Amino acid sequence: MIIFDDVHKSFGLHEVLKGINAEIAKGQVVCLIGPSGSGKSTLLRCVNGLENYQRGRISIDGTVVDAASPQVHTICTRVSMVFQRFNLFPHRTALENVMEGPLYVLKENRKQVRERAMALLNRVGLADKTNAYPASLSGGQQQRVAIARALAMRPQAILFDEPTSALDPEMVGEVLQVMRALADENMTMLVVTHEIQFAREVSDSVLFLDGGRIVEQGPAKELLRHPKHERTKDFLHRVMHPV
Repeated sequence: MIIFDDVHKSFGLHEVLKGINAEIAKGQVVCLIGPSGSGKSTLLRCVNGLENYQRGRISIDGTVVDAASPQVHTICTRVSMVFQRFNLFPHRTALENVMEGPLYVLKENRKQVRERAMALLNRVGLADKTNAYPASLSGGQQQRVAIARALAMRPQAILFDEPTSALDPEMVGEVLQVMRALADENMTMLVVTHEIQFAREVSDSVLFLDGGRIVEQGPAKELLRHPKHERTKDFLHRVMHPV
């Protein structure tokens, strides 16, 4: 469904992505792991047109992603993104945040959008928070609203950019539980994460990035238990056995 073909991305003279090649099939959960600055978040932002890339090709169901193309608007409606910092509208309630995209981007019927938004908030365990503003919600609750907002667009895939990194440890589990449920429903997901246990349990495959390159990729359980590349071994040891 999502194909990366020799993707290169630079910020000025600094090359962030140095020839990314990978394929993500429909219904797959793929986790991107690697040290900070390895290009993981930039790769996600290139998928939905938030960043342009200079060389290579990214395609979604055969449509090439190009931030400069008029088609990028269509791509953004088919691929939702959940950010580290939630990015909710502070002046809108949880329900209004979830309704925003379908109403103003997809131009859908308000009554139908409201019904779907209510159902989605119930799905992520927040049926009692429909009229709450983001400031009154915990970080875990805000992130679950953000996931409901992403689902409201009825996307073909969801991109998660370190969705638990801004959360207190006790709130991480409630967000991962929602993501596990999405995986069980065969939602296509590309997830930047440092949650190695989640990657092992839920993802179909893992891409380990370092220095803008995919150093190693393969089935999650195999790569995370028996990595072949020394750099992957070193990274996993440091993440799983912090000093």
